[in-house]
Amino acid sequence: MNIEQMNFYQGKLAFEMDSWDVYEALGNGEPIVVVDGRTAVAYANEHIPGSVNLPHRELSSATTASLDKSKIYVCYCDGIGCNASTKTALKLLTLGFEVRELIGGMDWWKRDGYATEGEKAQAGKELVCGC
Repeated sequence: MNIEQMNFYQGKLAFEMDSWDVYEALGNGEPIVVVDGRTAVAYANEHIPGSVNLPHRELSSATTASLDKSKIYVCYCDGIGCNASTKTALKLLTLGFEVRELIGGMDWWKRDGYATEGEKAQAGKELVCGC
C-alpha cells in the first residue's frame, strides 16, 4: 500500500464534496452552508437553491461576523474553469471557518440534474431540506 497516495486521497475527501454529497447533506439536515463565491450579478442570474452569496473579493472578518463558525461552508463557483470557489474557501479558512469545495461547481450541479434558482433558473431535481 502506498501511504503517500492514501493520504492524498483522504485529503481530497476531507476538503472536497461533489454535487451528490452536497444534495444528500442538505437533504439530511447536516450543518452545512452552501456558499456562492461569485459576484452578486452571477448569483442573481443562477445559483444553487438555498445558497448564500459571499463574493470572495468582499470577504473579511466584518462581512462574515454574523456567520456560524460551527457549520461547514461548502464553496462553489461556475465550475472547473473558475477559481472563485478556491479563493472563497481559502479566505473563509483564514477567517476561522471549516470549509469544503464543491467539485465542478455550478456546472456539475446542473449536469447531475439538480434544479437552480435565479433569473436563469433551470428545472431539475428539487432540493428537499431535511432540516
